[in-house]
Amino acid sequence: MSLKISMDKELIKNLENTGKFKVIRKYEKPDFYYPDDRSIKSRGLFIDTETSGLNYKIDKIIELAIVPFEFSADDGRIFKLHDGYCGLEDPQISLPQKIISLTGLTNEMLKGKTFNDEEIEKLVASSDLIVCHHAAFDRPFLEKRFPIFRQKTWCCSLRQIAWAEEGFGSQTLEYLAYRFKFFFDNHRAETDALAGLHILAQHLPSGNLVLDCLLKNARRKLYRIWALGSPFGKKDILKGRGYQWFPKREGRNHSWYIEIDEESLQSELDFLREEIFKKEINLPIDIVKPEDRFSERI
Repeated sequence: MSLKISMDKELIKNLENTGKFKVIRKYEKPDFYYPDDRSIKSRGLFIDTETSGLNYKIDKIIELAIVPFEFSADDGRIFKLHDGYCGLEDPQISLPQKIISLTGLTNEMLKGKTFNDEEIEKLVASSDLIVCHHAAFDRPFLEKRFPIFRQKTWCCSLRQIAWAEEGFGSQTLEYLAYRFKFFFDNHRAETDALAGLHILAQHLPSGNLVLDCLLKNARRKLYRIWALGSPFGKKDILKGRGYQWFPKREGRNHSWYIEIDEESLQSELDFLREEIFKKEINLPIDIVKPEDRFSERI
């Protein structure tokens, strides 16, 4: 250890010991988080996208970053990070100014660019798991552009970690990074993907690895309850309880819905009967399969 690093660590320690300062470090990509122990490993991909807008039906992916990593499915340890992919693609439309301001990408930077489909499909085919920080947003975009993503199991580090129960006041990448004492530059796909993966490698206040909690929650059997026909005046109660709005589409009327595990299913139905509908109910309930989770197919 160099003298400068030693002095920096001592300075940081002294500052934090005053109770008046909290020092966060700039993210630096590691080669690995845990050394190879010759155990059986799975292969994951942490993916982030930048898009030309929020609607996957009309907007396009303009930047895609894929970070492959080895992990233990038993305890969530992350081992080696592998070479991944980061590329741009011309959406053939002019970017809104808010997208340019948010991402730093411009029409000139994207002009004539295309993704390497072969390289992307090779990475996806060799993976066991896809992780995004907002899978419900990224998955529809990715499945539309690359159908191979439909065949994979997805996890969401935004929704499948009980951040609030662990004492986190926000779920944004920037805030989570701050709580785990690091920061990262700009809002670009590769930077966000690496930061997201770094968060998965941390320990929660409960002592568990973030990825371990994510994997355990992803394995739980989930049900989607459709509060079909719920009174308009109850919308704030439903929203406050975690229900989400589903707009009317072919084969499904608009409705509030919630995804719940098997242990909580009956109590949630009791809540809907007693507090929302105030009568006996027979609501549609879907089983959410891991391969369909966060997709538009349910």
